[in-house]
Amino acid sequence: QLAESGGGLVQPGGSLRLSCAASGFTFGYYAIGWFRQAPGKEREGVSCISNSGGATNYADSVKGRFTISRDNDKNTVYLQMNSLKPEDTAVYYCAAALLDRVTTVQDMCDEGRGSYWGQGTQVTVSS
Repeated sequence: QLAESGGGLVQPGGSLRLSCAASGFTFGYYAIGWFRQAPGKEREGVSCISNSGGATNYADSVKGRFTISRDNDKNTVYLQMNSLKPEDTAVYYCAAALLDRVTTVQDMCDEGRGSYWGQGTQVTVSS
């Protein structure tokens, strides 16, 4: 299971840190991704991180503003979001996927791969 937390209402230019806590599976084997879906829009991959944390991927729209990280001792992945914009408003989901040797974290983000999904946390950026 995956459980997201840390969403909320923030003003443009503000920051939030999302957390994704995992249980019930061997966390250290899985790549983790953050995805978001805004009303009336398709789900998009925001950022993904490999099981070791050595590889990361970011959507162009969040590069330089968001940072993904993971703590395998705590079975948790974080998404630090800075310089938030109104267009970042969405429900944010985390997902876990086992990637084989030819599948990259970019593939995970681009294709929306996930064996486990959380329930989502709302992020609203508004003044």
